[in-house]
Amino acid sequence: RPVKNSLQLRRREAAPESRRLGAWAMPQFSLEQVRSIMDQTERIRSLSIIAHVDHGKTTLADSLVSRAGIISTKAAGETKFTHGRKDEQERGVTIKSTGVTLCLEHDREDGDGQQPYLVNLIDSPGHVDFSSEVTAALRITDGAIVVVDCIEGCAVQTETVLRQALQERVKPCLFVNKVDRCILEMQMEAEDMYLRFRNAIENVNVIIATYNDSSMGDLQLRPEKGSVAFGSGLH
Repeated sequence: RPVKNSLQLRRREAAPESRRLGAWAMPQFSLEQVRSIMDQTERIRSLSIIAHVDHGKTTLADSLVSRAGIISTKAAGETKFTHGRKDEQERGVTIKSTGVTLCLEHDREDGDGQQPYLVNLIDSPGHVDFSSEVTAALRITDGAIVVVDCIEGCAVQTETVLRQALQERVKPCLFVNKVDRCILEMQMEAEDMYLRFRNAIENVNVIIATYNDSSMGDLQLRPEKGSVAFGSGLH
């Protein structure tokens, strides 16, 4: 398959053979579709993925890239699409904030089919040494997806990146990640899982309440408001 831009070419050359074979898929959108949506700013969303290191930011980004048809579903989680640098691939951590544009669909409010949206997604580092990259990503995005490992809960860097988002006046939403660990690894009962999820949400809301500017309104995250999602970036 022909490579359409230099970034893809660099990624293919840097990636090992096992990652290059079978990882790429046919996008579910055309350049014409993207170009038409670019003229409608109300259908464009710019989001950063922020979290503590190893809480699943890059894997979640892979799943979203796979949903857009850019990489195959089987390769999601292993391709690490946003790891374009050789040192990132060798170390397995995000060092530089990397963006990708996706065309995703959402149900129309009137229930009449689905509406395509253009999502500019930025995968930012989770390590404390690269906090400046997180700030740079937040300054060019409208919202932040805060990823929290449901087993480990809020960590030190979770508070740091969430505080950075609020300082930049970026509204957060929460993704409670690695739900599969509760089922497959920990083999929890339903009530124990519920308590884990509730604890993660409450801890994030405490951080928001601590650093939130009242002029931004109520930013408390609740599943019933649609500001909290549950899932697993890998499965």
